[in-house]
Amino acid sequence: MAKDEFPGWHGTTIIGVRRGGEVVIAGDGQVSLGQTVIKGTAKKVRVISPGGYDVVCGFAGSTADAFTLLERLEAKLEATPGQLARASVELAKDWRTDKYLQKLEAMLIVTDGESLLVITGAGDVLEPEHDVAAIGSGGNFALAAARGLMETDKTAEDIARAAMAIASDICVYTNGNLTVEKISK
Repeated sequence: MAKDEFPGWHGTTIIGVRRGGEVVIAGDGQVSLGQTVIKGTAKKVRVISPGGYDVVCGFAGSTADAFTLLERLEAKLEATPGQLARASVELAKDWRTDKYLQKLEAMLIVTDGESLLVITGAGDVLEPEHDVAAIGSGGNFALAAARGLMETDKTAEDIARAAMAIASDICVYTNGNLTVEKISK
């Protein structure tokens, strides 16, 4: 099959919500190939603990590429324990300038319970406004839902779960099988 004919992997909605001293990252479990759901129980949110500091990571995009980036982030965090922003900037610089890494197609949302960051292959490390970040095929739906829910008294986890439910109702590449990780400072 020629590269132009490959229908492409689709899937993933990842959301991060910060509220009341805790940050939650939630991700759905769907992986699709073209119009076919290949897997509904993928785990796209992980906890890593380099240097004894917990960091929650959610990824969208190619799984192999995301794992490569997670390994690189973990190495950066081991070199700068407890400094998520610095490690994220170093990863983004490498991602932008390294010829091998430039080809990776993924995005990350990371948190240490304090910072909530989106890391992209364009060299961006973004701290979102309004304490909500979302990536992936249903990211904009989840982001809009969560921003609206931030006006309520719901917890970070409740907001993330409700926003993901809304996104899964709208985006055909997102399901309701969630992985949710919570961290607080």
